[in-house]
Amino acid sequence: MKKITKFLAAAFLALSIPVSVSAQSTEKDYEPYPYLFIGVQGGVQDTFNPEFNNWKTFTPTASLSFGSFFTKVFGARLHFNGIWDKAGAEYFDRTADTHFNYNYLTTSADALINLCTLFGKKESYPANLYFVLGLGANYAWNNDEAVDLVNSAPPVNLEYAENDKRWAFNNRLGVGLDFPLHKNLSLNVEGDINHIVPGKQNKFVTDLLQFTGQVGLNFKFGYKKRPVQAEEYVTRIDTIWYDDIAYTPRVEDGTITWNVFYKIRESDFNDPDQQLKAIGAFLKDHRECKVSLKSYADVQTGNPKINMGYSQQRSEKAVKALTDAGVDPSIITAEYFGDTVQPFAENDKNRVTIIKATGLKDIKDKYTVKKYRTKEVRELVKK
Repeated sequence: MKKITKFLAAAFLALSIPVSVSAQSTEKDYEPYPYLFIGVQGGVQDTFNPEFNNWKTFTPTASLSFGSFFTKVFGARLHFNGIWDKAGAEYFDRTADTHFNYNYLTTSADALINLCTLFGKKESYPANLYFVLGLGANYAWNNDEAVDLVNSAPPVNLEYAENDKRWAFNNRLGVGLDFPLHKNLSLNVEGDINHIVPGKQNKFVTDLLQFTGQVGLNFKFGYKKRPVQAEEYVTRIDTIWYDDIAYTPRVEDGTITWNVFYKIRESDFNDPDQQLKAIGAFLKDHRECKVSLKSYADVQTGNPKINMGYSQQRSEKAVKALTDAGVDPSIITAEYFGDTVQPFAENDKNRVTIIKATGLKDIKDKYTVKKYRTKEVRELVKK
């Protein structure tokens, strides 16, 4: 029994060592459970009779299983294991082991429990430790060699030959590691203890312990598609700040003066188009305008009477030019002073009509002001 204990400890320890394997979780479009699987395994086994010292009876073994994991924790399978076996016994006065070969098939209905998802919070892990508990039957054949061996031994025991029970009950206890490689494929390492109990016991037919250690692949299928979830949106109100242009109104007093100079004994405008355009632009940009005209003559030419006449003509022609250009006569005032007043120190400049326009101009001073507006935003909720 010490050897059995050591073997079990070594097997369980080896199966418990984490192995780094590249794993993929179930695709997002499918539920991870339930799923169906077909498993294939291969390895070694030893069938041991505790009543005799026959430990060195290892043979290859293979398994085929069909099952399902109903939830992330619980599953079940139908497991078939066989087919080569070797047994031996020390009995009577023999001093050496006697071995014989035969074939067997062990069937078992197994319950599977995923210990990682049982105690963990995730649906799957890079390595899943599972526990195996099963019941089934064992059938042996091609064991005539064993019957002949017993019947030839002194004393002859015909009871063994007559009660050759090929059927036996089987109880199973095991543990394994499953490494998901893909949604449809995983690698597993499994160790099992099968307790084989013959239907009728006698001196030579006693309980057997069958140890198996196998490596295999599980082919998974039958996943259910996840239900399509309607997109969920949330609405939030965003505040957007921006620079806006504002204006401060004010009124500005406008004044502009034009000087129309004349040659000796002349009273007509010099370059009237340019003068009239300047006056028109001013009147257009201002309101409540007034236009005043003051005409003069130089003191060194003519006499006071003649010069008064020239200044009068100059004033009248200036008024006519303005009204002909469209200036409202009601805003025009005209005066003439002859040579009695000399506005300029230079004599020749005093042959002049001084036109002065006044008015009010509406001004808007521009400046920048911070403002904000709100915006409704719909956003998809990430799950």
